[in-house]
Amino acid sequence: MATERTLSIIKPDATKRNLTGAINAVIETSGLRIIAQKRIWLSEGQAQGFYAVHKERPFFNDLVSFMISGPVVVQALEGENAVAKYRDVMGATNPANAAEGTIRKQFAESIEA
Repeated sequence: MATERTLSIIKPDATKRNLTGAINAVIETSGLRIIAQKRIWLSEGQAQGFYAVHKERPFFNDLVSFMISGPVVVQALEGENAVAKYRDVMGATNPANAAEGTIRKQFAESIEA
């Protein structure tokens, strides 16, 4: 198995609800290690660049606006097969379809957030 690193962003709605600690607990319980963490405000340019793959999608402007609406917590995670493991830990994009125990099932309020 390969030790990998992956990016995590705890979004503005979760930071506003003080969920960073609870989300970190889920991440760490899964066996991933948080090797770096910083709370930042994304600029509009940073959000546009990060989500550039979605630029032509109808939700792009709303996504960028949401991501700059408050602070986010960016993290570097590390562990065996960290990329796939973190996808499993996050759960399905739509929280209604996410498995029990996943971050999105426990903490997401909507598919937009």
